[in-house]
Amino acid sequence: MPFRLLEPVPELSCGAAESGNLIVQGDNLHALKALLPRYAGQVKCIYIDPPYNTGNEGWVYNDNVNSPEICKWLGEVVGREGETLDRHDRWLCMMYPRLVLLRQFLCEDGAIFVSIDDNEVATLRLLMDEIFGAKNFVATVLWQKVYSPKNSARHLSEDHDYIVVYAAKADSWKPNLLPRTEEQNAAYKNPDKDSRGIWKTSDLSARNYYSEGTYSVTSPTGRVIDAPPKGRYWTVSKAKFEELDRDSRIWWGKDGGAIPQIKRFLHEVKDGRVPQTMWFYGEVGHTQEGKKELLELVDFDTSADVFITPKPTRLIQRILQIATDRDSIVLDSFAGSGTTGHAVLKQNTEDGGTRRFIQVEMDSGIARTVTAGRMQRVIAGYCNDKVAAIEGLGGGFQFCRLSAEPLFDAEGQIRRDVTFAQLAEFVWFAETGTGYAGQSDSPLLGVHDGRAIYLLYNGILKDRSVAGGNVLTGPVFDLLPKFAGPKVIYAAANRMGGRAARLGLTFKQTPYALDV
Repeated sequence: MPFRLLEPVPELSCGAAESGNLIVQGDNLHALKALLPRYAGQVKCIYIDPPYNTGNEGWVYNDNVNSPEICKWLGEVVGREGETLDRHDRWLCMMYPRLVLLRQFLCEDGAIFVSIDDNEVATLRLLMDEIFGAKNFVATVLWQKVYSPKNSARHLSEDHDYIVVYAAKADSWKPNLLPRTEEQNAAYKNPDKDSRGIWKTSDLSARNYYSEGTYSVTSPTGRVIDAPPKGRYWTVSKAKFEELDRDSRIWWGKDGGAIPQIKRFLHEVKDGRVPQTMWFYGEVGHTQEGKKELLELVDFDTSADVFITPKPTRLIQRILQIATDRDSIVLDSFAGSGTTGHAVLKQNTEDGGTRRFIQVEMDSGIARTVTAGRMQRVIAGYCNDKVAAIEGLGGGFQFCRLSAEPLFDAEGQIRRDVTFAQLAEFVWFAETGTGYAGQSDSPLLGVHDGRAIYLLYNGILKDRSVAGGNVLTGPVFDLLPKFAGPKVIYAAANRMGGRAARLGLTFKQTPYALDV
């Protein structure tokens, strides 16, 4: 599959182009490959909401079972059984290459979240085990997507969807703590006017055996408690218990004669709560909330055009709170209604972050009117018949389409309209496997693993060099920014002869050295 370029569409963009936010219209398989040279290894959080394969979506992808790419993949990987595909096989064939590409975007401390339901959750787990590694499975979240049971259900009312979570490296990935709720803080009181502040009690006994956990204690009223409750053990030794009691960290009840408990002060507990796998609609919203948000932001021609089950912004914000830093890049390659971009901007306003989003949407109509249209209103502010004036969240995004032609022309040469900055991204990615974050203003693109990587192309050395600097010669080499270690130089030709080897220089010819 050849690399393609991203072509900006200024009239569909919004706000400052340097915001770093991006909406790409095009098949997400091609779009992801076009984005790799810039973003490989740099994305902290991926969220996707692919088709659930219920049999009702009517989804169509360019790489369906009739395309040459998928037929080749089926022949090489799946084998002859791929010739009689059913619905699940087609879904897997659509998802497989996309997940393989998505894996390359994740940074080492990144994670991917995939929404799905019962139709494909089992096959998705197997697929992601293969691509991301079973050891990198984190959890399956249950999201309560509806607020009332469906009386029309054939069997049981399906009240939840799944969000399958994998990390790039699960053994070192750490989710962020979630903000403490008002209900949690309300449990802390200070009935004894303790100068250390508000507190709540925790049990001092547990079922786990503890060799020093069986002893008698005497309450302030003189009541002797011979031992912890039956079948349990004190969680601290007698010496530690007495130390805590002297420090007024033992609560004996209002009357001073109850079973002892330990006081936990609010200022000593974690500044947040550990994420759980049950996400209730009261905290993260439901599908009707998502639909209401969308209808406030986008004018649909008919009710049939309205997305049936868009995700609520609060749901994606929960993912961002768990899996991003304030300056992270967030990728959604099944953008649809644009909830992910909306959630990124909203989370930024709430915590002062500078997160950036990349959203990819295949359908040109949806990309223009729904994904980009929603983001334009979210950024600038809006009002309509349904809501009062809503202040904009600020920011901006660049809208791009995939180029109709690949990076190479029909003769296998680099297209004449390809800029140095564009080719630099592909060279860097081909050489390092990572996204390019340089300035593209010098033939020295950067240093990776102790090697300097150079590109001679499109007159980067201007009129001081032979043939615009695209051919490596002795005089051209002498003009290059200096680096003491090994060098890799991409150029149209090498005319340095044996001197190149003596200088520890590796020459790679463009376009042939680029596997595009």
